Amino acid sequence: MPYVEVLAPRAAAAAKRQLTDAVTDGIVRGFEVEPSTVTIYFLALGTDDYAHAGEFGLPPAGARVFVKVHAYRRNPDQRRAVAEAMTPALAACFDTPAHNVAIYFLDRARDEVAHEGHLASDEALDTSTTP
Repeated sequence: MPYVEVLAPRAAAAAKRQLTDAVTDGIVRGFEVEPSTVTIYFLALGTDDYAHAGEFGLPPAGARVFVKVHAYRRNPDQRRAVAEAMTPALAACFDTPAHNVAIYFLDRARDEVAHEGHLASDEALDTSTTP
């Protein structure tokens, strides 16, 4: 964690590689986490998977891009830094103006997240040692 979902039109692999670098770097700097904790999911929209303002179908350019950032709770300054770092790269990758990029931060407390069947909040309580 953090996990990032990007719902956007299809983009070339080279553009998504550049976006991956920018998003990962923005989250690492803004949230003060290691790159190994950042996962990005690209959920590509086909031509018939989009509508805006009553118009069905993806436009040739300028579609809205929707991004969800799932992470432990952060303060507004940290979320602001991540949004400022990610937005230009998202706009460039998907050929849309920055005002068409929406980033939603879906913050969670550690007791609302489980990995390997254990709440993340329980990690702090685990005092056992492994041989």
